[in-house]
Amino acid sequence: QVQPVESGGGLVQPGGSLRLSCTAPGFTSNHCAVDWYRQSAGKQREWLSSISADGTTSSADSVKGRFTTSSDKASDTVFLHMVNLNPEDTGVYSCKMNGFYRGGYSSYCLSPFGQGTQVTVSS
Repeated sequence: QVQPVESGGGLVQPGGSLRLSCTAPGFTSNHCAVDWYRQSAGKQREWLSSISADGTTSSADSVKGRFTTSSDKASDTVFLHMVNLNPEDTGVYSCKMNGFYRGGYSSYCLSPFGQGTQVTVSS
């Protein structure tokens, strides 16, 4: 599968908000699902949230109430909406299609990680 492309990162002050985008070709037409991950310095990559083409979402307890996920099916784009950001949210945010297909698995719904987009939360 084609590598997704992330965008929308940048420098934001504590308490601020950002919306990240992930364009994943095949997300809508193949009825797939996309995961968002974050990798902070010195830490393992952390799963943040998932969204399937039918709109079902799930998120890690660590970001519930602050991060939400949505999608634009027409453009195969998934969004990560982040509010009330703090310095611990700093890291490289990346996405991938996770292989999930209508309750099962399909290789058509599996992709590598994108290059990622850097988010820095600092005053």
